[in-house]
Amino acid sequence: MPSLPSPTHFLCLPLVTRASRHQLAASLSNFSADVTSPDSFAIPEQAIRPLGTLHLTIGVMSFPKDEGLEKAVALLKTLAPRSILAGVKAASASSATADSVGGADGIEPSGSPPPLLPLTLRGLHPMQSASKTSVLYASPSDTEGTLQRFCEKLRSTFQEAGLMAMENRPLLLHATILNTIYVKGRKKGRKEKLLIDASGILDRYDDYVWMENVPVEKIAICKMGAKKQEDGDEAYEVEAEIDLA
Repeated sequence: MPSLPSPTHFLCLPLVTRASRHQLAASLSNFSADVTSPDSFAIPEQAIRPLGTLHLTIGVMSFPKDEGLEKAVALLKTLAPRSILAGVKAASASSATADSVGGADGIEPSGSPPPLLPLTLRGLHPMQSASKTSVLYASPSDTEGTLQRFCEKLRSTFQEAGLMAMENRPLLLHATILNTIYVKGRKKGRKEKLLIDASGILDRYDDYVWMENVPVEKIAICKMGAKKQEDGDEAYEVEAEIDLA
C-alpha cells in the first residue's frame, strides 16, 4: 500500500484572538513557569508550545508545490459558517429547546446576539499513556457537541471535495500545549520520541481553565511549520481565512 503524502497544510480554528489573547497568554505563562521549574517537573522549555501556535485542527491536507492549494482556498471562501452552524444546531435541537430560544436568530431579550460559537478550553490530557507521553493537549468544553459536529461538517466538506484524506477515526479536537518533539539536544537521527511521565502534571492541571467563553472568530487554512515572529512568538502562516460571523 503506497504511503500517504506528507501533510503541508491544515484546516483549523485559530484560538488566539483579540478576545482570547490575554487569557491564553496568562494561563500558558503560568503553566510554563510551573512545569519547567527545576523545583517542579523540570520539563524542557522548548516542549511548551508558543502562544501563537494554539489552534484546533480540523484536518490536514497535502499540496506538494502548492498544487491544489488554490482549490482549497476557493472552497474555504465559499463556506457559509453561520448557515452550517445553524444547520448543526437545528439537527440536534429538541422542540423544547427551540421554543426556549428568543427567535429564529437566537436574539437575546437585550437585543444583542449571543456568540455564535463560544469556546472554553479546559483540562490537560496525554496523547499516549500518562506515564509515557510526548504530547499533552487541552480539550474544548463541548457538552452539547455543537463544536464537534460543526468541525466534522467542515472536515467532510473538504474530504468530499477530494482535498482532505478520509480518516477511519473520529475527529479529536485538541489544542497542543506540550510536545517534546521540539526539544533540541537529542541525538541526531534518533527516531524515538522523548517520553515523559506526565502523571503529576495531569493531576495538577486536570481542571485548569486555559480560556473561557471566548467566541471562535475564524476558520483558516495554515501552512505546516510555525515561524518566528518579530515579537519572539511563533505562528503558522495563514494561507486564507474567513470570519465565522
